[in-house]
Amino acid sequence: MKIVLFGATGSIGKKIAEEALRRGHEVTAVVRDQARAAEMGLLSLVPADTKKAGHLALEEGDILVPDSIARLVQGQDLVISAYGPRFGEEDELQEATRSLIEGVKRGGVRRLIAVGGAGGLEVAPGVKLMDTSEFPEEVRPLARAHEEALSIYQASNLEWTVLSPPALIEPGKRTGMFRLGLDRLVTDERDNSRITAEDYAAALLDEAEDPYYVGTRFTVGY
Repeated sequence: MKIVLFGATGSIGKKIAEEALRRGHEVTAVVRDQARAAEMGLLSLVPADTKKAGHLALEEGDILVPDSIARLVQGQDLVISAYGPRFGEEDELQEATRSLIEGVKRGGVRRLIAVGGAGGLEVAPGVKLMDTSEFPEEVRPLARAHEEALSIYQASNLEWTVLSPPALIEPGKRTGMFRLGLDRLVTDERDNSRITAEDYAAALLDEAEDPYYVGTRFTVGY
């Protein structure tokens, strides 16, 4: 599969790229500066422990410019966005989402998977995680931005999917063992909501290879 990945230099984006390469896909990582991305180790992500390792290419582009997106996605099978705005610039996520949808349409690609946020998931009927007292105040602007981005995807006619992480996502081991859900936060027997970035990436690539949650948001956790 030919995949264009935005946000590949972020912590989750790197794991998505690594998982896609592990599965033998051709990944084009869109970066603003090829030299800086290479210095950050993106080109070393191709796994050495598999015989069917995919191919990684770096291309310069801008997720805020639809023409740039359209040029990069032509002839590709899937677009994945792991884009995340800088702290204090959360409103840029809506602009990036609109630009991404427009650029993907212009480029002739139908399938789009985006990394979402956990804040909009429900912890009880009608109660979102971001509305609870335990949710960090400084993260609420990003949570709201992700919910607004979700509404933009919902209004599009693309074959889109948003994968929201659990409350905690951090580097760790890839186990391949996790549970999926829809709009309800996934928790374990101790009421913890977490996953490693490696298993999150595995869940996302599972959906990429075998689409099931088309036109909806889903989530993952242990």
